[in-house]
Amino acid sequence: MKTHTGEKGYTCIMCSKEFSKNNHLKRHMTTHTGSRDYQCKICIKKFTQGANLKTHMLIHTGEKSYKCDVCTKAFTLKAKHMLTHTGNKEYQCKLCSKTFSHNYTLKSHMKIHTGEKSHQCDVCSKTFITKSDLVEHIRIHTGEKPYQCNVCQKKFSRNSNLKKHMTTHTGIKDYQCKICSKTFIQNSNLMKHTRTHTGQ
Repeated sequence: MKTHTGEKGYTCIMCSKEFSKNNHLKRHMTTHTGSRDYQCKICIKKFTQGANLKTHMLIHTGEKSYKCDVCTKAFTLKAKHMLTHTGNKEYQCKLCSKTFSHNYTLKSHMKIHTGEKSHQCDVCSKTFITKSDLVEHIRIHTGEKPYQCNVCQKKFSRNSNLKKHMTTHTGIKDYQCKICSKTFIQNSNLMKHTRTHTGQ
């Protein structure tokens, strides 16, 4: 009935925001307290809500239930993948004019300019610009390799390493030199090759 009456009997004592349910208020309070009571048993990452931990666990299980209707690419989380097809990049960096599809990507990019490294490893105190970089780093300590090749079953700590590895099976060379049209499996190899033309 509260959805019809609009009644919100639970108020946050910190910011006065109102909620119709007590559990919604409790969930909201974690944004003020920073309390992270839900911890992943695999990579020790912590979360403020149990639902976020469940979503995070999909990364470890490899379950990809969301499929793009355009390219049939599958995703663990329901992300704004469609922007990659539309080419819409409405978020622009004011310092270097680079554009991004997502605001969170722009925020992460800005740290490159500021040099901010706010994500610190609890084991060795090394700091990182993004949380994803920290999560990948932690796997050095845990030995976790959640990304597995479905051809030879080899495991990797980073998804980017798995993608590079897959080219050994497919033989696909996506990176082409604009000067001589020679193709390469990895972008790093293309960059090295380009220097033979530029003399850098």
